[in-house]
Amino acid sequence: MIRGRSARRRAAVQCDSGDNLRSIRPRYLLAGAALIAAGAVLYGCGGGSGGTGTQSKNVSSNGTSTAPQHLTSADVQTAILQAANEATARGTPATIAVVDRVGNVLGVMQMAGTAGTVTVTSQRTPAVTTGLDGAAVPSTLAAIAKAITGAYLSSNGNAFTSRTASQIVQEHFNPPVDHTPSGPLFGVQFSQLPCSDLSTAVPGGSGTLAGGAPGPGPHHSPLGFSADAGGLPLYKGTELVGGIGVISDGIYGLSAFPPTGFDTTADLGDELIALAGQSGFTPPDGIKASRISVGLTTFRYVDADAGSLHSISSAGTYTGTAVPGYYAGGAALDGTTFLDPASGIRADTGDVPGVSAYVIVDGTNTNRFAPIDSANPTVGAGGLSRADVQRLLASALRIALRSRAQIRMPSDSFVQVTVSVVDLDGKILGVARTPDAPVFGTDVSLQKARTVVFFSKTGATFVGAGTTPADQLTAASLTSYVTATNTFFGTNILKIGGLGNAFSEQSIGELSRPYYPDGQDPNPNGPLSRPFGQWSPFSTGVQLDLIAADVVAHLGSPTTAPPAAGCGAAQGLPVTASGKTSLANGMMIFSGAVPVYRGSQLIGGIGVSGDGTSQDNMVAFLGLNNAGGGINNAPTGIRSDQLVAQGSRLPFINCPANPFIDDPTAGDPCSGL
Repeated sequence: MIRGRSARRRAAVQCDSGDNLRSIRPRYLLAGAALIAAGAVLYGCGGGSGGTGTQSKNVSSNGTSTAPQHLTSADVQTAILQAANEATARGTPATIAVVDRVGNVLGVMQMAGTAGTVTVTSQRTPAVTTGLDGAAVPSTLAAIAKAITGAYLSSNGNAFTSRTASQIVQEHFNPPVDHTPSGPLFGVQFSQLPCSDLSTAVPGGSGTLAGGAPGPGPHHSPLGFSADAGGLPLYKGTELVGGIGVISDGIYGLSAFPPTGFDTTADLGDELIALAGQSGFTPPDGIKASRISVGLTTFRYVDADAGSLHSISSAGTYTGTAVPGYYAGGAALDGTTFLDPASGIRADTGDVPGVSAYVIVDGTNTNRFAPIDSANPTVGAGGLSRADVQRLLASALRIALRSRAQIRMPSDSFVQVTVSVVDLDGKILGVARTPDAPVFGTDVSLQKARTVVFFSKTGATFVGAGTTPADQLTAASLTSYVTATNTFFGTNILKIGGLGNAFSEQSIGELSRPYYPDGQDPNPNGPLSRPFGQWSPFSTGVQLDLIAADVVAHLGSPTTAPPAAGCGAAQGLPVTASGKTSLANGMMIFSGAVPVYRGSQLIGGIGVSGDGTSQDNMVAFLGLNNAGGGINNAPTGIRSDQLVAQGSRLPFINCPANPFIDDPTAGDPCSGL
């Protein structure tokens, strides 16, 4: 683990997750063009406008149909017993959890001699004592969080682990290399939250309380995403079916990234035990994180050497450990089959016309987020209509389908993402996705859409004297961020020419880094971040402070239903007319969302997540630009890139160069828009 800041290494490497340096295979140029021309019958299956919704249950990273797979109870027992036997052979009893692809907890084993709690710690020097650092967490919940991380970050086109997660959420990418930008998914650890109004939790909300059977997801994680090694995805053949999480060392922390070579710390114990459990459920070698590059850096899959495992054995008897709020104990459970309605994700049957989309459904197979009219402001006052939302979702998905992916293999696969649209209250107006998008992007795309609206509203969040906005951060623990932001800009940042500033997720992310500009250490922190020394991946700043009370409350009482108002109410975030806070599933601080305007009027936000951050940016920005119907991106004069702070101009959007499969000479498609 990183038990303190690594020795500084200086590097002149820019690690922009959108800079796709891989080549396009000519045969896929034709395939991509055919997909786009096919319109409503993309992927060669039903769905879209007038579609039947009947198609193969699984879709590969290229959109080709494959045999449906799921974890059986026998699979769950095998994986857990293999891990437990490895733990026994190593003399390190462990807590082990297995989940399916949408987060149903299918089995948990807490071995005799395992500590009941583990300590959350970034183990920095000097020690960080803010945020969640130092908290005691039940080891069963830590193992579940690791398992969900392995499942949710992966897909049929990429296999990521909790070690990969640690690599992409720290203050530098790679973590030991100073003077480089922060991780490309900086802040994603605070997604899939137990207070989320999107991630499900309880029967009736389609979850797995003790005694409940697996049901439609995506389900929340007790701790968000894990950055501690020992969370791996599980595959059957080429299909992702779930994840396994292991914790044995008493610490829920960060994975080590030595300046040279590989990890040699106690973290390897968790990873080795998880590798034993993964035996027989390994991903194809070609899609492992270590085969995927970002800029000039490859991701890490595992540092543990599978060759040092003891003989793999599933001998023994499985008896599950009850985890209140997640798993009843006793017998292992069957998982759901992804893209079956029972999983909570299925093909659209007409809610998003003109494109083959996939949607989120409840236990009655009803689209939970079918496009609707905005209630704030009313459609008559220029808000988003149902037709606007439909066009916007379809337009964004079309951009994704013709664009080259960043974090999946083969290297000429199309972008796989989830798209969310919200109104001025953060109310969900519509959610749609591609078939194989990583599940984490469902919740994150909504967080992103809500965050840009929250920061772009005139007088909404950080304001000058004499105003009383409905959404102002008034809780005593948060007012320091208001003061810091006003001081940072030396002006009321929400006023240019009488209009509110349009903040993209990229600009909000820049203000949320422990060094400003991003990667320029040892500069001071951005105003939405804690300063370095107080900052860690478990103590980010306003992002965590908004929801820390919700997370702590859940850890203390995991069977209690999530707050009706969603995240943030416990910290003083007011409830809007929608009955929820404006950030009801939390705040996100990496790229992939823009506010939506009609002329100069802010009317909502669009968020995209699931692929490289510049790909997410492009799908949101161009999807809105191409949607028509009088809606578009913010006027250029009020975009956040007009703002200068500490001698540095804020960014608004960054799109990848030559991104299209069907047009490899497109250049920068966002330039001049």
